[in-house]
Amino acid sequence: MKGILVAVVAGVVLWKLGIVDPNMLLGGGSAPSAATQISPEEQERYEFVSKVLGVTEEVWASEFSRIGRTYEEPKMQIYRGQTRTACGTGSAAMGPFYCPGDKKVYIDLSFYDELTRTFKAPGDFAQAYVVAHEAGHHVQNLRGTSGEIAAKRGQPDYNEYSVRLELQADFYAGVWARHSSDYLEKGDIQEAMRAANAIGDDAIQKKQQGHVVPHTFTHGTSEQRMRWFNKGLESGKIEDGDTFSMPYNQL
Repeated sequence: MKGILVAVVAGVVLWKLGIVDPNMLLGGGSAPSAATQISPEEQERYEFVSKVLGVTEEVWASEFSRIGRTYEEPKMQIYRGQTRTACGTGSAAMGPFYCPGDKKVYIDLSFYDELTRTFKAPGDFAQAYVVAHEAGHHVQNLRGTSGEIAAKRGQPDYNEYSVRLELQADFYAGVWARHSSDYLEKGDIQEAMRAANAIGDDAIQKKQQGHVVPHTFTHGTSEQRMRWFNKGLESGKIEDGDTFSMPYNQL
């Protein structure tokens, strides 16, 4: 019983810190729940993340049009504690996440307090980067990339594919930043770099357990996450974010 409890606690911690793919832990079949009412205290933060998501929609509508496709906008749902999704029950312990089943970005606004307190990554742009990363997963879903990787679950090298998927979402967040006139100042980019650095698999594992286990990585190292965000920022083009064709040790 103690071992099961430890496993559950560890799973929640990894989930919260973005080390575990939400689709691996969520049970399927639950219908989406009604949207949470926003309190007056949360209104400003809600308006902020809504604005950021709106900017990602403008960027990706333009990029999809450029490559001859039509962008389907995602939905966003704010919740507290727990929420039902098309992927199963989502928890605030997960942090923000994207569900391919209903094409929604789910955000518990208290996560941003955690971003500042635990990850030492305060600032509007660090918060915006998180939304842009989840929007990147939506782009992957629309392009069929997420489904291809999900089909590999259970294979010995699945974690490597998960890292490639997450680094591509970081690249897409960089593409968003390149095209967003609100987020091109040097100080803003540094905020995103602090956030990317704080949530690398190696940084989180070192913080949680004192050492790193590379073969368990699912999101990439801090250096990789910062580098792929920067690649997107420098390129600004969706087609330059191929994290799947190069050797894994060159990511």
